[in-house]
Amino acid sequence: MSSVDQQHPSVIIGIAGGSGSGKTTVALRVRDRFPRKTVEIIHHDAYYHDRPELSLEERSVINYDHPNAFETALLIQHLKQLRGGLPIECPVYDYGSHRRAGETVAVSPADIVFVEGILVLESPELRGQMDIRLYVDVEDDERFIRRLDRDIHERGRTLDGVVRQYRDTVKPMHLQFVEPSKRYAQLIIPEGGHNKVAIDMICAKVQDILIHRGRAEAGYQGAVE
Repeated sequence: MSSVDQQHPSVIIGIAGGSGSGKTTVALRVRDRFPRKTVEIIHHDAYYHDRPELSLEERSVINYDHPNAFETALLIQHLKQLRGGLPIECPVYDYGSHRRAGETVAVSPADIVFVEGILVLESPELRGQMDIRLYVDVEDDERFIRRLDRDIHERGRTLDGVVRQYRDTVKPMHLQFVEPSKRYAQLIIPEGGHNKVAIDMICAKVQDILIHRGRAEAGYQGAVE
């Protein structure tokens, strides 16, 4: 049974930042400091529009860094369900085929729900679902190196393909949509997952939320080492 009820709805924390900035790392490092199921993480990337009518070649050239690439309305619906104490079936995205996979992942309501993605602060409607808004700010060169390593080793991309995509869509969309959304953040985190002080501050806030819910037993497991 979920620990979340109508009196204590899920607290939604948005984490934005450029591709390769370490958004997921920040969320994971916070989650790992609390008992299981206290903190859940939802990735905006899972909500890319499914395009079964297009060929693989056509899907591969879609601008996946533009707000229109995401089915954000479904994500908003799911966040409302979680806040209302209802479980959701989160999509699973296959980067190899640029399609949603056939299966989904069940996500139960939790005290804290992180929503991470490059554009989660860009949408006013999505921001409206958030109680706390964070932005992970990492220097461009470092983000590109991290993305290059990830896309080649985890997503089977080629060096030329990664570089071309970065030049054609990732960097322009970052400048047009991602970077400007930083002004909506309540806390900016330099260095991403390597910023131990910022992660400790977020953990302390989560612990404070749990204590006010009478859930001191779901306590913070200490400072980041």
